[in-house]
Amino acid sequence: MQSNDTKAAIEAHVESLAPYLAEMSDNIFDHPELGFREFYACKLLTEELRSRGFEVEAPYAGFETAFRAVWHNGNGGPNIGLLCEYDALPMGHGCAHHLQGPSCIGAAVALKETLADVPYTIEVIGTPAEEIEEGGKTPMLANGAFRHHDVVLMMHGGNACTTDIKSMALSDFRVAYHGVSSHSAIAPDKGRSALEALMLASNGMAYLRGHVLDDTRMAMIVEEGGSAVNAIVDRAVARMELRSYSRNYLDQVIVRMEKILQGAALMTETTYDVVKIGEMHSKIPILSLNNMLMKNARRIDARQIGEPRRKTGATDFASVMRIVPGSCIRTAFVPKGTPSHSQAYLDAGKSADAHRALAEAVKILALTSADLICEPESLRMVKADFANAMERAKTDWED
Repeated sequence: MQSNDTKAAIEAHVESLAPYLAEMSDNIFDHPELGFREFYACKLLTEELRSRGFEVEAPYAGFETAFRAVWHNGNGGPNIGLLCEYDALPMGHGCAHHLQGPSCIGAAVALKETLADVPYTIEVIGTPAEEIEEGGKTPMLANGAFRHHDVVLMMHGGNACTTDIKSMALSDFRVAYHGVSSHSAIAPDKGRSALEALMLASNGMAYLRGHVLDDTRMAMIVEEGGSAVNAIVDRAVARMELRSYSRNYLDQVIVRMEKILQGAALMTETTYDVVKIGEMHSKIPILSLNNMLMKNARRIDARQIGEPRRKTGATDFASVMRIVPGSCIRTAFVPKGTPSHSQAYLDAGKSADAHRALAEAVKILALTSADLICEPESLRMVKADFANAMERAKTDWED
């Protein structure tokens, strides 16, 4: 059992690191990079970890801008993974990913330099491209990352200090219809319109929306739809994205959507093909781990403490959370109700509030990691809760 003195020492060490961590986050903010192109951020973070005595592997898990930084304290003990994102949106860091790398580094360094009398391993894992398609974590997982951790933790800037319960499962497809081109005025009978097939499929999706559970989402954009009005379109392409809070239910909806695609092809005498672009699971929430994070949030008097977010959008972190117990603490740097991917998020990215949210996250991550390292019963409880949650998820997750 760790003492209050140990926790106080961790908090004090974080305070000493806070100005430098804020400067690091500002540097990442000033150099926004899209997914899989985060070369500046990756270099900045890995160089700092090397300078602090961590063993760094980069590239990692098959990606040039992913990394793994490891500190072993003694032999054995739990392995805690601190996962960070650092990709930006086209608008810049409008989702506060610039705070994550510095927060994980701060937590790892605070543990390394204050928690010396127990065995453990702390790893900072850099995960690129959360904002695009299936995200970086899902293919990293397929390449062997994350599976060796006992627990994985993240942070995210937000409009309240809280944790998540559910997130949406997501499947993203590219659908291409293939028809026969012909002059639309002189020989319309010779043509078979791929665009009309796509429009029928779109109408079918619209009707399907009225016959699914309320939390199901369907979206579509046309990527190719012809270029000449007097020519029957022989190729039409769309991106289709389907979401639900239940992966099991979403898979059923996908089967129904496939029947709509087939029907559209039959009605127009066209053919089609489907390519899966990305897939994310729904989260397996570990409420005991969420509670540990929030207990430490209250300990440090974090701002804007709120209720858990019962439903959120999709994230590639959910794929990891189906393999290893995990949770994400959100710390507040914008007013309640402010949405991510907004100008308000971007405008506040280098504010004093952002720097304070960063320091709060560092403390919460470090203190919770110390709980898991120093209190074996806490780790056993988290693992037992994870096993129970995974068993329930075989049918579905229920509140």
